Amino acid sequence: MKTSLRTTRLQLTEPLRISRSTMTARDAVWLTVEHDGQHGYGEAVSSVYYGLDAAVLERLLDVESEWLGGFADPESALEVLRDAGRPGVPPSVTAAVESALLDLVGRRADRPVHQLLGPGAPPEPPSAPTARTIGITSPQHAAAQAAALSRSGFSLLKIKAGASDPADDLTRVRAVRAAAPQARLLLDPNGAWSFTTALPLLGQYAELGVEAVEQPLPPGTPDDLARLAEKSPLPVIADEDAVGFEDARRLAGRVHGINVKLAKCGGVTAALRIAELIAESDTALMLGCLTASTLGIAPAAHLVDRARWVDLDGHLLLADDPWTGIGGADGTVRAGREPGLGVRPRRRDEPRRAEPC
Repeated sequence: MKTSLRTTRLQLTEPLRISRSTMTARDAVWLTVEHDGQHGYGEAVSSVYYGLDAAVLERLLDVESEWLGGFADPESALEVLRDAGRPGVPPSVTAAVESALLDLVGRRADRPVHQLLGPGAPPEPPSAPTARTIGITSPQHAAAQAAALSRSGFSLLKIKAGASDPADDLTRVRAVRAAAPQARLLLDPNGAWSFTTALPLLGQYAELGVEAVEQPLPPGTPDDLARLAEKSPLPVIADEDAVGFEDARRLAGRVHGINVKLAKCGGVTAALRIAELIAESDTALMLGCLTASTLGIAPAAHLVDRARWVDLDGHLLLADDPWTGIGGADGTVRAGREPGLGVRPRRRDEPRRAEPC
């Protein structure tokens, strides 16, 4: 098998402010795996939080490319990756490699990825409403965004919280609630609250009809998060405290939800193992993502039928998404019908809203 890498810059339509940072762009490294004239694609994106910039990703994917070169075909590489993983390799890199292999294996078998995921895989492409993120911004801007998103078809909105003054967050959520009264609301402070401040705040958000809150406490204290979940008037979803399988095992049945991101846990196979684990508890699955192109989001789109909450809007935050194929601009993400991931490069003259339903 042959491989190649390409690095590109993904610019956001507008800055996205969360409690710990403000983001305007990400770097993406695309991995192409070729065999017998067919190609599969995967994407890894830079992350300050996880300490991965484009140069680091390129070096790591170069090593993985050498590993892939030792296999006669993508099916063999995918089988080994699923069985043994890649110990010591960052999860986002493993996820990108698995994505490229799944895409190529699906193309070779003339089957979409969701049909390659074992017994119980749906014959038809799964689809689901996705949340759309509203960052820490003025109440007026948040309300305008919420109204526009609601008109476009979004029924689930995720509001970032964790401003220095908690009253600012409450004002912004009230503004969103007034602008989109029928929308379901999620709240995400990205670990900005202490245990003592979280409980009274959660009570106020419950009164505003917020459906659930992600990672209200700083990561690193999962027992505190579980203790908060016991007392919380609304569901608590672990995100930064639930990176991989062992984190999920420790929190299963102790929090109301776990946000599984492929770049965080290591790809589709790892996500399915976590989903199977928590299915036996009272903990629900949330599918999340980093800001990425359609290529980076696409593998998770093939899993949306397994999740209670879907938050796959990373590609919708971009000023110019280089790929197309999973929709989302109308509030619903859809796994592609075409073989593999079902995505393709977007033509420069092709508007985002022209994506197929």
